[in-house]
Amino acid sequence: MLTMLYQRLVRRNLLTDEALRSIVGSSKGSPLAAEELLLSRGIPRHELLLCLTGTFNCPAIEYEESVIVAQSLLRAVDAERLKQALWFPLSLAADRAEVIAWSPGDPAILSDARRTLGVRNIEFIAALPSDIIRIIEHNQDLNPSFPAAAGRTPLAKVRTFLADRRSLFACHRTTLAQGRTGLAFQRTGVSFITIALVLYRVAGLGWLAPLQAGLLVAGVLMTADGFRWYLPARLIASRKPHCPMTKGERGSSVLTAAWEGDAPQFGRSEPVEGAGSLRQGWQDLSPVMRRRFLASDRTDYAEERTQLACIRTRMARARTGLAFGRTGIALVGLGIALLRLEQFRTPFWTWFDAALILLGIAKLGEGLIWYLPGRRAGNEGLTSVRQSRRQPTIWDALFPPAHRRPETSAGLSCRLPVTASQSPGIWATTGLALERTVLAERRNVMARLRTIMARSRTGLAFIRTGMSIAAIGAGLLVSFGTSSPAWAALYGAMVLMGGLFAADGLYWHLPAERMRKEFPYCYCDVEITIPDYGKPGRTWGTAVFSHDDL
Repeated sequence: MLTMLYQRLVRRNLLTDEALRSIVGSSKGSPLAAEELLLSRGIPRHELLLCLTGTFNCPAIEYEESVIVAQSLLRAVDAERLKQALWFPLSLAADRAEVIAWSPGDPAILSDARRTLGVRNIEFIAALPSDIIRIIEHNQDLNPSFPAAAGRTPLAKVRTFLADRRSLFACHRTTLAQGRTGLAFQRTGVSFITIALVLYRVAGLGWLAPLQAGLLVAGVLMTADGFRWYLPARLIASRKPHCPMTKGERGSSVLTAAWEGDAPQFGRSEPVEGAGSLRQGWQDLSPVMRRRFLASDRTDYAEERTQLACIRTRMARARTGLAFGRTGIALVGLGIALLRLEQFRTPFWTWFDAALILLGIAKLGEGLIWYLPGRRAGNEGLTSVRQSRRQPTIWDALFPPAHRRPETSAGLSCRLPVTASQSPGIWATTGLALERTVLAERRNVMARLRTIMARSRTGLAFIRTGMSIAAIGAGLLVSFGTSSPAWAALYGAMVLMGGLFAADGLYWHLPAERMRKEFPYCYCDVEITIPDYGKPGRTWGTAVFSHDDL
């Protein structure tokens, strides 16, 4: 059939009959259609279209961005199936439809179109297979060969899911911060209760009774209030956040989301063949194709921000656990001190002191359980930030010649390739998409900075916890000496354990501080370009903000 379809090429001496038969034969075992092979041999596209119009006696059409169908009609058909069937409805009204097809004379296509569209009268328009596929993809809002998930609307949906997850993580971090505040209330309340009990055990119910009662009541109320704040954080902390991160390839694969159960599940499509080379020819892409790549970039940036938010939540969970551990070690130290004071050794107070020690050990143990996952999260966050900093910026990826070209001797500045015909019009729309993408990248820079600072805060929490453990161990050792080898070994172990925690905290804090100072938005002035994408880049203005202004 193909040989007969393109006999006009032979009659016009554009190629020989043997060459035509060879190309048709080669297409049967090749992923490329015969039309693509003919085009690669230098046959003009309009000659192939004339073959179609002459054979099927109908008009022909090429792919253009202006060939748009109504969204209601697009939703009524299976676009992916029509790519395989090589036909696509252009319009539908009453009992008549216009259909673009590669083989308008094929009865199977006629029957399929009538059944799908629910009409009897079909007016065919011929088109090459590659043009039909690009028309379908363009109406799906896709670049060539990309899956349906690469459309700007599906990508916007994925970004909405990611934003919802970041909001959830922010809510969790707030609850965990409330939990740490509640634990501070508990420690303060326990201190008040302890002071009241020590005064009672030393002085009895004498003239200090009102003070003892006031401290005891205040301590009980603060401890109870602390538990009220802590329990919601404990519930949040029991749900270990999962922070999966797919590997983006600068727009050559697509982030996807499917709602399964109570939350969306994220994945990534296989790399699209030819997407890399397509993007390298950025200057040759149409504005709408550029906007599709930029939408994919914004989605990848949103995924990174979500992963960093998840990591910060895990570190907040670890800090809450460390606060729990500090509360526990304070109870352990208090219980040991009271237990070893000979004047307080009565059966009731011995049991009370033992209960304090056991409660403190339980809290300390749970705090250490929270500590280990948080430590892993901190290392993951540092690795992620370091890897991200080695990635090219959006300007490197989109405009490498203009971005890297130095000033010329004539004093002409590097600028984006804006021509008068692109001003403002559709270039302005693409420029706004680029500006949104640049802003998304800046948000990622700040998210990386927040992650590094969260790691630093977590390191400081390690130091506080270590100092608490070491101080309590050293205080007990100084107070009671080494008369009992077992107790002395316990005190020494507490000092050693506290020193290890503090050293680990410095290991976390110092590198994070060094990296924090390398980030912008800290101490230097910030200069922001104010783009007007309807004008050449050399005419853009700037705004400078000092650190004091910010």
